[in-house]
Amino acid sequence: MRHAEGGADVMRHETELEPAAIADAAAARLPAAAGGCTVELAEYNWQAHSVLVVDDEEGMRNFLERTLARRSGMVQSAADAEHAAALMARLHFDLLILDIALPGKSGIEWLHELREHGYSGDVILVTAFADMETAIDALRGGASDFILKPFRVDQILNSIKRCFERAGLARENFVLRRELAGLAADPTGLVGHSPAIEQLRAMVRRIGQMPSTVLLLGESGTGKEVVARALHQMSPRAQRPFVPLNCAAISSELIESELFGHVKGAFTGASESRNGLFYYAHGGTLFLDEISELPLPMQTRLLRVLEERKLRPVGSEREVPVDVRIIAASNRDLATEVRAGRFREDLYYRLAVVELALPPLRARAEDIPDLMRHFMQQFSTQLGVAPLSLSHEVVSRLAAYPWPGNVRELRNYVERSLILGCFPPEPQSAGRAQLVSAAEDELGLSLAEVERRHIERVTADCDGNKTEAARRLGVSRKTLERKFADWAAEAEFAARRAERRA
Repeated sequence: MRHAEGGADVMRHETELEPAAIADAAAARLPAAAGGCTVELAEYNWQAHSVLVVDDEEGMRNFLERTLARRSGMVQSAADAEHAAALMARLHFDLLILDIALPGKSGIEWLHELREHGYSGDVILVTAFADMETAIDALRGGASDFILKPFRVDQILNSIKRCFERAGLARENFVLRRELAGLAADPTGLVGHSPAIEQLRAMVRRIGQMPSTVLLLGESGTGKEVVARALHQMSPRAQRPFVPLNCAAISSELIESELFGHVKGAFTGASESRNGLFYYAHGGTLFLDEISELPLPMQTRLLRVLEERKLRPVGSEREVPVDVRIIAASNRDLATEVRAGRFREDLYYRLAVVELALPPLRARAEDIPDLMRHFMQQFSTQLGVAPLSLSHEVVSRLAAYPWPGNVRELRNYVERSLILGCFPPEPQSAGRAQLVSAAEDELGLSLAEVERRHIERVTADCDGNKTEAARRLGVSRKTLERKFADWAAEAEFAARRAERRA
């Protein structure tokens, strides 16, 4: 009698099902929502998600497939763990509905294997026979929910809804934490009205709508992440995550795990599985700053991900499809790096589908007043002080300064000025006569030599403390170390050449 009642409930509340589905549901003893509660399609709309149903009962598989097909982007089914694993090797699934009593390998056994191999999606376990020990084992295996058969339609739909909402909140939480951490370090948009910045705005508006990979080139501190965020906001992915990564800030041993994630036990210290930044950027944009710092082996792996749109977490044998737009940036000329053998040529051409060159601050000095007002408004609120008045004399003096640290150095100067209550004579608080004298001495020098002298002066002023010098200059310590290493190599080469000539 219970069997017939279940079929009647399905007819009453899931009238949109095909006759075959109604029969399948009745055979599987799946009553629909109880108490006259109609299951509305609009309430359960998961077109961006995919589901895999694993159950040895054909009636159950058919019913769940038909119920979820109208609500999810993709639904597949399998009768056992072996066929399910084959499907997962080809396709990505956000959620598994997994029966415990399967032929061959049980659902709980397979769940443990999935977690060990790095599967991070949600899993709902279903069974007709359960005890406390089974439930505890399921939770230890990483099950998101545990449902007893027979279940109502609204039960399974609400369980799926909770899983998708939980996964969405986890992604949002991770991305928001990174965005909040970056708010204090970067301006919130493109500021200024110079011809250079207006042209850049126009390019961002045009390129932002395209799905293509973008390569941003410019000196340190020119606002590459600001432009990357603007491109993301102008794109159809604007409502999805924007995840930035400074490749120079992560050690070569950890960069692969940071990007792709890893499974438990993949390396020493990997006590649990962890998702990578590609996972958190899914559907959105991943910004790879200072990409020239990527080790060559990592460049090879990144190229493969870009070409195949799939990645493999460290220590895992399973490939995961990815849907991410890549925006890369570098303060070095990547074409030169390619010729020097420090950057892969094929990756360079894959990244440089569209290439944008960002102007240094000295090339748009007319934007300095707008930028200073923008930063003063930002810091006045944070520091609780009033903005300073900008005089023509101050603006003229700052416009004559070369700004090797670009907009980032100007931002630090404005913050320091608000703290002191006045604008220091010069960005590095040296005497005006010293700046003018230095500028006159450097008129005949190349830009690279001017930059070198300035960095050496700032480092000397910090008593050789490169961490403090990097902070003042607005660059990473790794970038500063690399420049000193390059200069040492150049000096050694020049000395050897002089010896040969002698």
